[in-house]
Parts: sequence; structure tokens; C-alpha cells
Amino acid sequence: MAKDVLLLEYSGCDTCRKARKWLDTQGVTYTVRPIVESPPTATELQTWIARSGLPVRKWLNTSGQSYRALGKASVDAASEAQLREWLAQDGKLVKRPVLITSDRVLVGFKPEAYGELFSARG
Repeated sequence: MAKDVLLLEYSGCDTCRKARKWLDTQGVTYTVRPIVESPPTATELQTWIARSGLPVRKWLNTSGQSYRALGKASVDAASEAQLREWLAQDGKLVKRPVLITSDRVLVGFKPEAYGELFSARG
């Protein structure tokens, strides 16, 4: 399969491990980027959020400590630009895993979405 697949993940994340296992089982070749040590840049986020088709708020890991530290009220009051800035500063604030291909960006792991993406790529 294609080698233009990038997986942003956190090694301590069970969902990320499930995504990696799915990709490995399907024979998908991919590159791993640790999201905490190397969070997405502001420029990457601008592009990837648009390609994901999701609003920026769907990129937030609302169950993590980083989100709780900011507080729901702060997040609710923040502009999209502010949210992108926070996401670029703190990889743990990003919902994960993030799977990037040349034509799609998937946030979180849903086996059916991964299956649809890779069956279409052939």
C-alpha cells in the first residue's frame, strides 16, 4: 500500500494502539509521528482541519488533562484561531490518533472509516 500515510499518535493511548494494530493487520505502510513530542504545526493544522471536514472543536481531546486544565468555559469562549494555536502548542490537546494521507485526514479511530479510506485507495 501507499507510503504517504502519516499517523500522529501518543504511545500511551489505547485508541492509538488499536489504530496501529488495524493498519498493521491490513498491511498499510505508515510513518508514526509522536504527537506530544512533535505536535502539529499551525500551518499543518490549518491544512489538515480543512481536509478533515471537521470543525476545529472536533479536534479537541475533551477527555484529557490538557483540556481539563484549560477548562470548558475557556474552550467554549475561544475563537477558532485560539483553538488552533492551543492545539499546535500541546499535542495532548489533540484528539488522536490523526491519520493523514494525500487526500484525507481522519481524527480518532473508527475501523469502518479506516476501512473505507484504504479500500478506496486500493
